[in-house]
Amino acid sequence: MDAGSRYNKFLPPLVNQLSHKKRTRENLDRFIPNRSAMDFDYAHYMLSGGKVKKEHYGVNSPSKEAYSKQLAEIFNMNRTRILAFKNKPPHSAERVSESPSSIQQSKTIKKRRYIPQSSERTLDAPDILDDFYLNLLDWGSNNVLAIALGNSVYLWDASDGSANELLTVDDDFGPVTAVSWSPDGRHLAVGLNNSHVQLWNTLQGSSRLLRTLRGHRLRVGSLDWNGHILTTGGMDSMIINNDVRVRSHIVGTYRGHNQEICGLKWSASGQQLASGGNDNLVHIWSISMGSANSTHQWVHRMTDHTAAVKALSWCPFQSNMVASGGGVGDQCIKFWNTNTGACLNSVNTGSQVCSLLWNRHDRELLSSHGFTDNQLTVWKYPSMTKISELLGHTSRVLYMAQSPDGYTVATAAADETLRLWNVFGNPKETKPVLKRKLEPFFDLAQIR
Repeated sequence: MDAGSRYNKFLPPLVNQLSHKKRTRENLDRFIPNRSAMDFDYAHYMLSGGKVKKEHYGVNSPSKEAYSKQLAEIFNMNRTRILAFKNKPPHSAERVSESPSSIQQSKTIKKRRYIPQSSERTLDAPDILDDFYLNLLDWGSNNVLAIALGNSVYLWDASDGSANELLTVDDDFGPVTAVSWSPDGRHLAVGLNNSHVQLWNTLQGSSRLLRTLRGHRLRVGSLDWNGHILTTGGMDSMIINNDVRVRSHIVGTYRGHNQEICGLKWSASGQQLASGGNDNLVHIWSISMGSANSTHQWVHRMTDHTAAVKALSWCPFQSNMVASGGGVGDQCIKFWNTNTGACLNSVNTGSQVCSLLWNRHDRELLSSHGFTDNQLTVWKYPSMTKISELLGHTSRVLYMAQSPDGYTVATAAADETLRLWNVFGNPKETKPVLKRKLEPFFDLAQIR
């Protein structure tokens, strides 16, 4: 097959492509030669030196010069270009006034979410204990907030604003030192100063004590659930796994701390447990290590903090990372890879870190603090730049809890107030299908 036949075979697609580009006015930075307007024989003649004139001695007559000119016009020998363009290049539709980098930047800039600087609601919380090592606030999946005030535990239903007292213990048992909702929101675990842990049924009209768990020797200040396993941490430095379904409830024990357990958090997968203590240590445990018959070592021991570690929070978008916060002698938030035990980052906040909560809808972290500003700080992760600081409490913000939808945060402080903050966005804006109130305790003026 010769070159001409190969060219004719692929000519129609090429012509169609060219005409399509002209119609759409795209890709106008270059122009394709119109080969149908070319004379390849003449091009070959020109490239092979056909335009080189022989030298003639003497002067041609006027009639001969006129004849040569007319002959050149007939055979198109006056052309100087070999490639031919059928149409002139079209003019640019518009001139680009911005650089590509500025256009790209304008596309990637995300509008910053508005964070209200004041709480949605402020409630009275008398007799709440000013104790860094306790955990007295929790928000269950049933949308009910539980808070311990002295020897009593109160419940507030965020759906209708109703409030009731769940229990009051005698001075021999109290005060209440920890509260934690079960995953289904039907049962509340209550830690006591006398080392007991009570399990309560919280259904309306049938609230009652189901059982009492014993195993610790001193007060129980930390609680967390992993399915039907209730993990308890005490001042006796012990961590106990309790299977609430069986009579002999102690199914595992973790030993590694040498002072009071301040914080306990299970990972979302339920495979790893993070613990913090007054000995400045953070431990990572595996669920398979807990055994009632033997003492097992930790998976990782972190020794970087220089004060008690109460604040613990597992990252919702990176399952092998946990954040921890140190007390007044440390003031740092640290991020740990729980697979390797490595410290990924450390940020000095300038004040005591009392509690940590991740934003479930964005890469943000909320921390609560003590002296001197008693503030809430919203951090952008991973840059750890401050997005906002929320002021209102007049004493250290010891306790935080997150609503089931993840948007509202409740805080309780030593100033005996409970505040509700719209920290992580508005569910009506981000998820229109959700019908939740921004002010879950609309009709509640004070706690009691």
